[in-house]
Amino acid sequence: MRIAPLPCSKELYPIGFRATAEGPRPKAICHYLLEKMRLADITKAYVILRSGKWDIPAYFGDGALVDMHLGYLLMRLSHGAPYTLDQAYPFVQDAVVAMGFPDILFQPDDAFVHLLARQDATQADVVLGLFPTKRPETADMVDFDPSGQVRQILIKPAQTQLHYTWMIAVWTPVFTRFMHDYLVDIETTRNRLGGQSPIGREVFVGDVIQAGTVAGLRVDSVLFASGVCLDIGIPDNLVEAVQRWGQEV
Repeated sequence: MRIAPLPCSKELYPIGFRATAEGPRPKAICHYLLEKMRLADITKAYVILRSGKWDIPAYFGDGALVDMHLGYLLMRLSHGAPYTLDQAYPFVQDAVVAMGFPDILFQPDDAFVHLLARQDATQADVVLGLFPTKRPETADMVDFDPSGQVRQILIKPAQTQLHYTWMIAVWTPVFTRFMHDYLVDIETTRNRLGGQSPIGREVFVGDVIQAGTVAGLRVDSVLFASGVCLDIGIPDNLVEAVQRWGQEV
């Protein structure tokens, strides 16, 4: 069950407040993600939109509200999140990318700082931020060794002994190119099959990361064992988010 109908894009749903010179003002959900990126000295971000979500660029504009430079891109294919991310490929193919979902709230605030430090230290192709989850059947569950290197990602397993899912990531141009080429191959096969998905379902980012590990890419992780992550598209999570962040300024 999802939270529709809403009077705005869910990414703009107000939870808590932000301090301004004029006093407290409502704080949109996706503001939290951009704020955490800015804390890691990230100054430029691309927001990838579905047609109709024009209230998001209307709200954030050029990014001055979050002290960042924002660009907006439109989704072309709707086969899954990797296709959405690949819309930014021409603009980020030579950059280290920090990725987060604008409808997911998480803590700690300095999570991206830790991911970028890990990538710099290990030169991993991908670094995942891992958080505990109570709903493994709805998540990408991550198996990793004691050093934090990822061994396997299980997509929405019905049963598992794993406890952590990834919710944010940092990756290098190596993975950006890998994901782009992976999707090109998927679409080539899809066309050959008359439009059917070659994996029989929607393609998830976890599928691409798992394929990267099989292909020899180094995927590391940072574990936030006491961290919190909430997909506010789930009604119970939205209630919890309001309780956690609703009074913050």
